[in-house]
Amino acid sequence: MSTASGASMQAEAPAAKTVQGYIDETPVWRDGTNVPSAPMTRMQWWIWVLATAGKFFEGLVVFMTGVALPLIVSEFGLSAAEKGVVGAATLAGILFGASALGGLADTFGRKHMFIVEMIIFVVFLAALSVSPSYPLLVVFLFGMGLALGCDYPTAHLMISESIPSRSRGRLVLSAFGFQAVGALAGTAIGYLILANLQDVTAWRWMYATAIIPAILVIIGRFTIAGSSHWLLERGRTEKAERELKRLLQRSPEYPKKIRLSAPAEPQQSASRQSGLRGYRELFKGRNRRATILASMPWFLQDLGTYGIGIFTPTILAAALGHQTANPHNITAIIQNDILAAKGAALIDILLIVGIVAAVLLADRVGRIRLQVIGFVGCAIGLALAAFSQSFSGRMQMTLLVMGFMLFNFMTNMGPNAQTYLIAGEVFPTRLRGRGAGFAASFAKIGAVLTAFLFPMLLAKIGTQTLLIILVGTSLLGALITAWFRIETTGKNLEEIGG
Repeated sequence: MSTASGASMQAEAPAAKTVQGYIDETPVWRDGTNVPSAPMTRMQWWIWVLATAGKFFEGLVVFMTGVALPLIVSEFGLSAAEKGVVGAATLAGILFGASALGGLADTFGRKHMFIVEMIIFVVFLAALSVSPSYPLLVVFLFGMGLALGCDYPTAHLMISESIPSRSRGRLVLSAFGFQAVGALAGTAIGYLILANLQDVTAWRWMYATAIIPAILVIIGRFTIAGSSHWLLERGRTEKAERELKRLLQRSPEYPKKIRLSAPAEPQQSASRQSGLRGYRELFKGRNRRATILASMPWFLQDLGTYGIGIFTPTILAAALGHQTANPHNITAIIQNDILAAKGAALIDILLIVGIVAAVLLADRVGRIRLQVIGFVGCAIGLALAAFSQSFSGRMQMTLLVMGFMLFNFMTNMGPNAQTYLIAGEVFPTRLRGRGAGFAASFAKIGAVLTAFLFPMLLAKIGTQTLLIILVGTSLLGALITAWFRIETTGKNLEEIGG
């Protein structure tokens, strides 16, 4: 009888599965017919909502800088080089934050860094809005960038390690798309504040608008489930099962019991993964190909996206000749800024259209194909914008705006979206935070160089030559993507990194 009872209990015990196996599991009808998909749980959607915030704030503050910059230059009396430092400071923070802080998600956990990054963001954002001097302004912009850099790997991992494989592409990209929403919001907020506050200090109110929303995000992030992928990799099986239970809480309840199997890849001790050794693994064996694919195209893409994004108001106003050549008072500066912000807002709408296309196509067409097509489309858009400088009047304006709109659509449908998605998918769990963080940091080298050098290059070599250079970098991005391709569309994260 005890044998029968034991056999019965053994039969009732759930078979051990991997974390992703439980997340990807779908219910069945009583006759055995599989249901094609399972509804997302409240916790899964909540994690997604909170992950969108980091990308929104990045788009908001980085692209708002394009509107705020003329006022900052006027208030602090900045030179061209100092103006470049202000434009590059946040991006420099992102560069260091993605690896230095984002890589800590492999050591201390995804959820912990997900919370810490937003606390850092709020502290420096509040300080920025009351910054008394140029040096402190740069420090606060850099600190804000550190937090936004950390968000690159952590937000991606919080989503991708919590949702079904078949939905990963569109949900990660739809969260990433809030960078475009933030960019448009940043430009719009800048315009509205300028229109209602004709004062050189208006830029401070632009940044201050994000403080309260960011505090609410911090509170929300304390309530989410941790990554069971990471917990299991660290050998904390019981905690991983509890957090997975929280993640998959549904009504009616399924799965009723969770029993996790050992990870497919061998566990690494904390000491073995810490410090430079973890980063050295990115350049060994099969990880080297993943690192090149995740890093190089992203670097080349950021050269164009951040340069064009931050300085679209400046380029439009200068190229179209619709600004006072040498404004001598704050009224003239603000009017020039308002004019440029309106044109930039129109063009930035295509960023949102592009990310919508990426969300719809990433799981159907594939990451690699979209990235290659996007790079080529960016090159065509930039070529149109460069070609416009050979004309004047209405033809120049038409070609310039068409070129920038095509660029914004193609970059968000292709490389701006796909590089972010690929970087968080091609590495094994134990290196996923470091790999995605390194790729983001390497990419931001391009963004920082562009933001710092753009004002000087625009003055020295002109708009047309600069745009032609970016045509070449876009075509190179397409070539590297095709050569080092690793297609991750629809694949289980544990299989990709196994």
